[in-house]
Amino acid sequence: MASTRTGAGGRPRRFPPEASILMVLIGLALAFELLGWIFVGQSFLLNEQRLVVMILQVSVIGIIAVGVTQVIITGGIDLSSGSVVALTAMVAASLAQSSDAARAVYPSLTDMPVLVPVLAGLAGGAAAGLLNGTLIAWTSIPPFIATLGVMVTARGLAKWYTHGEPVSMLTDRYADIGGGALPVMIFLATALTFHIALRYTRYGKLTYAIGANPQAARVAGIPVARHLIAVYTVAGTLSGLAGIVTSARAVSGQAGMGTMYELDAIAAAVIGGASLAGGVGRITGTVIGTMILGVVTSGFTFLRIDAYYQEIVKGAIIVVAVIADQYRQRA
Repeated sequence: MASTRTGAGGRPRRFPPEASILMVLIGLALAFELLGWIFVGQSFLLNEQRLVVMILQVSVIGIIAVGVTQVIITGGIDLSSGSVVALTAMVAASLAQSSDAARAVYPSLTDMPVLVPVLAGLAGGAAAGLLNGTLIAWTSIPPFIATLGVMVTARGLAKWYTHGEPVSMLTDRYADIGGGALPVMIFLATALTFHIALRYTRYGKLTYAIGANPQAARVAGIPVARHLIAVYTVAGTLSGLAGIVTSARAVSGQAGMGTMYELDAIAAAVIGGASLAGGVGRITGTVIGTMILGVVTSGFTFLRIDAYYQEIVKGAIIVVAVIADQYRQRA
């Protein structure tokens, strides 16, 4: 469980642990604002359209990162998220195709209710997460290896499902899921739900206890294997939700969707204060970490810096965040 942190002299800190991460976010935004006026002659922060696009872009990563954070708190890792996004996007999109073209031959044909592809996508994600959790909990395979195997398998299944062909002509009701501000609302609702779950429910207490000390958790009678399966299933379900939102935004399903999303989600969680050693992490920090990635990506695009530099910076941010975490663990 998360312990109470103290400052110098044993006095409790006045500010939550996310305060320092929030200051980094504000500092980055102000830096891009200054650089914008110097090199571009425009404001970075006062462009409403740019900010809306930035938030929409990070909403899918944020949904995945909420699940990944819970996995990291248990001391695990999930490398399959991006591939699960692709697989669930293909499955959901295939069930959300409009029947307009087929009505010329079958006049009585109607579109499936939007709930069908949504449930199929969530079920596909849950199945992938269940497989991850079962492999880790019952075979003692390291999470890195188990989720790596599922990552490769899920990506292959996404390509096999339609033989690599994209799925298009989706219904308007399904496309509405990715329209407007709905993806952002889904992200924030997901973050709030699991923030409450981790802080105020037995689910959260068990998650932190397992991450802090798995052996002590077993001695205390906590069903470690069963809870790990539950946590990975939740993470997989959220990847499925991200796949639904991704395909709805693109109004198509493609096997290449979600590439590298798992690394962005892990980066968001680690930047937000989740410890790869387990036992430490908060959803509020993950939300801020997600926004930091969004500001960096949007800021580089705003300054017309080549896209490959963004990947270099993201990699550097991950390394620095992990080094900072190591120092926190030693302190």
